[in-house]
Formats: sequence, structure tokens, C-alpha cells
Amino acid sequence: MIERAWGWVAHLRDGGTTPWRDWAGAAPDAGAALPGAQQLELLRRANLAGSPSADLAERILAADPPRRARPGLPLVDGPEVPDHGPRPADPGDVPDTELTRLSAVLLAEDLAGHTPVPPRRGWVRPWRVRYYLLGDPEQLEPWRRHLVARGRPEGGYGGRVVVIGTDTGRMLVDLWTAHCFRHGAVPWSGWLERRATRGGLPGPIDLDALARRERDRPGPRRVHVVTDPARTGDLLGVRRGPGAAQPMAASAVDLGRRVSAVLRPLATPQVRARLVVGVLRPVLADAPGLPLVVPAGHRAWVREEAERLHQQLARGRYPVHGDPGLVLPVDRAGVETPDVGETLALALRLLLSAALTPTLEEGP
Repeated sequence: MIERAWGWVAHLRDGGTTPWRDWAGAAPDAGAALPGAQQLELLRRANLAGSPSADLAERILAADPPRRARPGLPLVDGPEVPDHGPRPADPGDVPDTELTRLSAVLLAEDLAGHTPVPPRRGWVRPWRVRYYLLGDPEQLEPWRRHLVARGRPEGGYGGRVVVIGTDTGRMLVDLWTAHCFRHGAVPWSGWLERRATRGGLPGPIDLDALARRERDRPGPRRVHVVTDPARTGDLLGVRRGPGAAQPMAASAVDLGRRVSAVLRPLATPQVRARLVVGVLRPVLADAPGLPLVVPAGHRAWVREEAERLHQQLARGRYPVHGDPGLVLPVDRAGVETPDVGETLALALRLLLSAALTPTLEEGP
């Protein structure tokens, strides 16, 4: 059996795609530990998706599963294994979730090899509008980077507080997306279930609570709520903004969640943030696919919270720029949960194209 197993390893290294259950060839015992079933199946999938380089093939075979994932599994009908430890598995039966986790390890290693580039900072303009941004993180973070690059950083005594929001369903997706790239959040369904069982909207996107809190602080700051993000520039004293923020494909956010989680022990928080913003997110932003939407089982809760927020904004003692009704749910094309098969396909495309691999000039 050991000769059959090493024959399959050689077949995969040469770009073969025959499943283990159909393999009948043989090769001499290499005298080393066999790669696990996950690693072998991931290499077979990579061969099906393209032509991995010899270096990538070896990296896949040597990859360690992330923490809390199953260790490398021995081959069923392969060499004998001890009575203890992981049980043999047919590589063709390894779930896509396990293969995606292993792919995320390789992508995180590539990402960690980049030299993080500090964010662009323009000469600070003394006559700039002083401001503070709160609200939907996927709406306000592009504004922060855009303004810092043009010498208009956040802060300053007496600055106006701009609370940015959009429809409630989109804000929930945006908040989960931000958590995914910042920390590597729990899956979308579990994250949303926790929020729904707690009752109200999460604090970062409860526009009325944010506005009231800032309004009641001592000092001369004036609070503005924006429900139409296109009107943000007028409040910040600029004619041109970063452009309308577009939601990422569900598979891209799911892959970003997994890669960001693996990246945590590989880089300090500051370096990790720069790598995610400067390298990972731009690569994933162009990935094709539909964005996430709120699942049907939670839409009644979202509508109830959106109607509450609409009423609060309509009678709030602060200016609202845009129709308060823009926070009500909007029907849009999307998927209710990421498809792990699509996430795996995207991960393989990035590995095969070396989209996250550092250039020779860049180095670690």
C-alpha cells in the first residue's frame, strides 16, 4: 500500500488529477512521512483548476492545517496507521471547508511576506474642516483614508461629528465585513444570530444612539447624520470623495475572514491592518460574485429595527442629510450565506495566480 500512496503523490506532483479511489499506480517508498489527505486533495484540486508551479505544489503538500482544524489525515486503504490518532480518510471525502482552511494558511503566509506600506498622508491643511466619523465602517473607512491622504486627518477641537449610514440590511453586512478583515469573525449566520437574539442593532451602526451620545457630550461639536453617503463630502469640506463603497462578493469576504484569522499570529496588529487594507482587500475587491444579504429568517427583525431607527431619525434633535427612510431595508440581489465551494475556488485562483505573493523587489 505504501507504494500505491507514493505513486499517487508523484502523480499529483506531475499535475495529475486522478482521485485516490481510482488510483492504481505505484512508486518506490520515498522514506518520508506521507502528506495528509487534505494536502493531497488540495493539490489535486489545484491541478484541476490550473497548473501550479513546483514550488506551490510542495508548499501545498507541506502545509499545516490552522489551529482547531483537523490534523493531516492518513489515507484510507493506504499504509497501516496506529490504533490511536486521526482515522484514515478518502481525500475525495474531505469537506471543502477543510480545504479552504488549508488554502487560507498558504495565502496568509504569502500575505505576511509583504512589506507593509504606511498609509499615504498629505501635508496637513490648517484650514481644513475638523471632523469625527462614526457609523457604517465600510462607508466611513474609505473617507478616512481619502481625507488623510489629502491632508485632512480626523480630529480637532470643536469638530463636527458625521454619523454615516445606509439601509439597515447593508449596514449589518458591512459591519460583519469589517469584523472579518479586522479580526477574522465568526461565520455570517452565527454572527447575525447573536445580534438578533440580543435585540437592538449593534452599537456601531445604531445611528440614533451614536448621534444622541455625541450630541450630549460637553463641548461645541455639532452632530450630523448622513443617510445618503453621497452627501458626505459637503460636510467634510471636499468636492470629491473616494467614490461609492461597493459590497464585496460573499466568497471574497468569507475568504478574507479566513485569511485574516490565520494572519493574526503572523503579524502585529498594526502590520496586519496595513497588509489587509493595502494588499488583501484590493485583491479581493475585484472577485466576481453576489454580495451577502440578510437571510429570510432574520428579515422581520431587521425590518422592525429599521423602522425603529427611521422613526428615531425623523424626530431626532440633530440634522439628517438624506431621507431618514433610506435606512429601511432594500431588496437587492445577493446570497444569504457564503458558498464554501465558491470560497475554495477563489482561494485556488489566488494561489495559482500568485496574486498575494510578494515580489522579489519587495521582500519580507
